[in-house]
Amino acid sequence: MKFFRPRGRRSDAGQGSGPSMTGAIALYKAGRYAEAEAEARAVAGAGPRDDTYATLALGLTANATGAQGRHAEALAAYDAALPAFGRVFGAHHWQILKLRSERAHHLTALGRHDECEAEAEAVARIAARGAGPEMQVVAAAARNQLVFALNAQERHLEAEALARETLATLPGPVPDRMSLVLTLGLARSLNGQARHEEALTEAESAGKLRHRLPVEVSRPETGAVELAVATALLGLHRSSEARHQATAAHDACLASFGPEHRRTVEARTLLDRIDGV
Repeated sequence: MKFFRPRGRRSDAGQGSGPSMTGAIALYKAGRYAEAEAEARAVAGAGPRDDTYATLALGLTANATGAQGRHAEALAAYDAALPAFGRVFGAHHWQILKLRSERAHHLTALGRHDECEAEAEAVARIAARGAGPEMQVVAAAARNQLVFALNAQERHLEAEALARETLATLPGPVPDRMSLVLTLGLARSLNGQARHEEALTEAESAGKLRHRLPVEVSRPETGAVELAVATALLGLHRSSEARHQATAAHDACLASFGPEHRRTVEARTLLDRIDGV
């Protein structure tokens, strides 16, 4: 989730020691998701229905809920937030498109891959017609969700093509989280095609990108690099190395996100595969 400074009807400052969006965002960036959820819920409940901060707090509540692996609850939270975002920002504002893109992620986490695909395509199409850097970010994020949905449906060639195409559109050489997640999606697509040497190269490249990013930016991808590396190593019959990486991925995801998070579950499943070889 990329945060933007809200332009609200009231200031987030001057709220004393009470809940604030600034505090909720800081907690989220620090990986303190349960506390971020509680803080965001308090902000959402304290403001009027058309208040910008209260509306954005609904979105952050959904993000923090999903980060704890409660994907069904997160989806319900997004569904509750969407009408408020529509009232405050309008149907085609980048804020509501961003929310829809984030919601699509949880559709795939719940196995609703075709719905994720349709929503990500719609958001990417609308955002591509918009102007400004925020719309560009939203369009790339929606395409990343689409890459994930295609991979989940084992349409790996399509996922590879879209990941490469979107990576080529990113501006400049400066690494950002979008480069990281798209490179991981590319590695996943290559692993899905049993092109494990190429997948390992891309996963290692993603690891280098992660190390160049601030911790608060890369934290949502905790365990993802190790998981991609482990999958490639297993495909190359390097089971011992694969198990080491898969264990690291599982332990990191368990500590950061909890046992029900889709990445924690994926790492546990991969460990079971390795142990069954």
